[in-house]
Amino acid sequence: MDNTLALPTNLSVGSFDSYMSTVSHLPKLTPEQEYDLAVQYRDFGDLEAARKLVMSNLRFVAHVARGYSGYGLPLADVMQEGNVGLMKAVKRFDPEVGVRLVSFAVHWIKAEIHEYVIKNCRIVKVATTKAQRKLFFNLRKSKKDLAWLSKDDAEAIAENLNVDIKTVYEMEERLDGRDMAFDLSANDSDDNISTPANYLEQQGADPALLIENADWKEHKEDLLSEALSELDERSQDILKSRWLSDKKATLHDLAARYNVSAERIRQIEKNAMKKLKVAVTLEA
Repeated sequence: MDNTLALPTNLSVGSFDSYMSTVSHLPKLTPEQEYDLAVQYRDFGDLEAARKLVMSNLRFVAHVARGYSGYGLPLADVMQEGNVGLMKAVKRFDPEVGVRLVSFAVHWIKAEIHEYVIKNCRIVKVATTKAQRKLFFNLRKSKKDLAWLSKDDAEAIAENLNVDIKTVYEMEERLDGRDMAFDLSANDSDDNISTPANYLEQQGADPALLIENADWKEHKEDLLSEALSELDERSQDILKSRWLSDKKATLHDLAARYNVSAERIRQIEKNAMKKLKVAVTLEA
């Protein structure tokens, strides 16, 4: 193996274009060189060998990343995620299997890019379940040639990807959606523009009113508690047993407890309720 393989020590370039120019001119490894470097890293943890494996394959990451340029994300960021995938592939690469690193790494590169695209292409996530993630990229490719999916198209995609057809339609709807600002920016003045701020108003959400209502409720509860404490013990017990207990007592239960008629219990309860109402009304 040629241990003097000419590779730069870093890629600190001034712009994306210069980065692309640099990686496109990095020397390629021969199968023998790649095998020897992979063995050096696997058996001896040689980080310089790992660096050479990564650097010599950066052009391939750039090629894969270009395929994701239609998601509205910075290509440099997409490429960086692909580079992370390449480094993970180098860490797991077994030179004895008999395949080139680039063939092994494509899965790891795309996996990292997919994760990044799904998380960042929209403010609201469009793919959360396993079936949706599977559909996200495949359905988008299908829709490049189709303005909309017919029933036959949707059924074919569902069968091919082994997902429910309902999930296909849901993902199509999500892909057709767009992020919308909650409110207009300072530069937008068109009164006809409808934004969520105009129709998602929450009624009764005024902080001042919420505090006032909470204070008033607490005040009423204090008045009720004070009025209740001024009743005689039997009236208090009857009201608490009838209205404030988890297991509410009946008139007959209380009649048996106090050895009076049920009608008498009803009268005591009625009079006690009147006193509470008067006390709370006057104080309020």
